[in-house]
Amino acid sequence: MTDYASRRTMMVDTQVRPSDVTSFPIIDAMLSVPRELFVPANLREAAYIGENLNLGGGRVMLEPRTLGKMLTALDIAPTHVALDLGCGLGYSTAILAHLCEFVVGIEDDEARAEEAQSLLSNQGIDNAAVMAGALTEGAEKSGPYDIIIIEGGVEEVPASLTAQLKEGGRIACIFAEGALGVVRVGHKLDDNINWRFAFNASAAVLPGFERKSAFAL
Repeated sequence: MTDYASRRTMMVDTQVRPSDVTSFPIIDAMLSVPRELFVPANLREAAYIGENLNLGGGRVMLEPRTLGKMLTALDIAPTHVALDLGCGLGYSTAILAHLCEFVVGIEDDEARAEEAQSLLSNQGIDNAAVMAGALTEGAEKSGPYDIIIIEGGVEEVPASLTAQLKEGGRIACIFAEGALGVVRVGHKLDDNINWRFAFNASAAVLPGFERKSAFAL
């Protein structure tokens, strides 16, 4: 029988902590949430490896290091309300639920959204909800949000999403730039997003987040 608890501890000790993730709430959440339950059954043995897991359809589950560093860069407080876009089967939503007051997860696959909600409920996580919908549209009715995290690569972030961020709120995503991606955190000030470099990471560009072609007349 696989000892997933030991793998979880090893993940934190060898992937997360050495990557300058030192926040106790983040470390505690990653030690507490059984990551193996939030991956497709055929990927369970790979749940704790240090690379993105392919969920199919151009979607990935972010590696633990990348997620931990993004959460660190967002500087999350217990009173915050978060929007988790492209939450997969809900692992990142479960981690955020340990850090925030409430989390809304969005999945563009209805079956995956239902499974994520079921997994969260089975873990007794009652301060999170996963809904099905277009990732680019977010969940305006439940906003505005203190924190938005996008679980995949982007070339552009739609204004429809940044509009759901509170003044003073923060958004983190992986910008696809050349061979290496760049994680930036956007701070909303005076209705503008000021992007700041956080660290390097990569992920496939999510459907709908491609750069729009400029038409020349």
